[in-house]
Amino acid sequence: MPAESGPAKPAAARVVLVTGVSRFLGARVAHALQADPGIERVIGVDTVPPTMPLGRTEFVRVDIRTPGIAKIISSARVDTVVHLNLVTSASVPRAKVKELNVIGTMQLLGACQRSPDARKLVVRSSAAVYGSSPMDPAVFTERDEPVEAPTSGYAKDAVEVEGYVRGLTRRRSDLTVSVLRFANFVGPGVDSPLTRYLRMPVVPTVLGFDPRLQFVHEDDGVEVLRRMTVEDHPGCYNVAGDGVLLLSQALRRAGRPYVPVPAPSISLFGDMGRRFAGMSGFSPELLRWLTYGRVIDTSALEEELAWRPKYGSEAAFADFVAALGLGRHGPAARLASLLRG
Repeated sequence: MPAESGPAKPAAARVVLVTGVSRFLGARVAHALQADPGIERVIGVDTVPPTMPLGRTEFVRVDIRTPGIAKIISSARVDTVVHLNLVTSASVPRAKVKELNVIGTMQLLGACQRSPDARKLVVRSSAAVYGSSPMDPAVFTERDEPVEAPTSGYAKDAVEVEGYVRGLTRRRSDLTVSVLRFANFVGPGVDSPLTRYLRMPVVPTVLGFDPRLQFVHEDDGVEVLRRMTVEDHPGCYNVAGDGVLLLSQALRRAGRPYVPVPAPSISLFGDMGRRFAGMSGFSPELLRWLTYGRVIDTSALEEELAWRPKYGSEAAFADFVAALGLGRHGPAARLASLLRG
């Protein structure tokens, strides 16, 4: 029978399970947690082996869509689950992405609900749950609902995942549950639809629009997840670096040549993205974000943690640009200069 009650205050994390450990964020979070002397075991799970050493993190190859994840949680007496296995890549077939994100999360949450040892759940979500619309508020707080709810892709998956997490908190009121709505990650180790977009030889932008963007540096993202794991901070929190960048500013600072095109024509650049940047076209949510942007308020997180990200949005983007050898003096900037004549 599912556990329905428990101690008023969860015990400190001692056996932690990290999903998506073979991806950049999961691997880095696992390393940060295994360095904590109060954590006895860190178990990393994924469907493929990691490409980087995990130190004392124990890797288990398992698909969280299967009952195997419940067996691991039960046999290892996992008390804390850090769920980072949300897939954003547009290069994976959409049907498989939805299964991994939604069905996988359902299986994982079911395992947490049934486990008498489970005490804490930390979930990576996304600011994409707010959508992107011309009628959006200037800044989204955690209490705001999207003006136009996401209807497709990763953003819709994130909305569904959060709904299932809320259902778990009603059934297991003893769990400490933290949901983190991250802005777009940037940093030397980040590979995402956004970073691939920025690597295109000529970057298309939506004619007539210059959206406001926010970023979170991977180092700050890891630190937030570490704190949420080793401390108790229940609730839903926006996560982003201070400040905003216009898309045009970001492209100039990255030294990227860009061309404004009408929104209906931007998909024509998909072949260029596939050939040179590993993209697989422009998803509807990426296109809307590149049109209208999105800004989130992070004061609740800063107040809860008594902490601010080391990198603001501009500094996070600058570090990403420097690590990739982009910028005003990089090869792309020289190409842009030639294109301008």
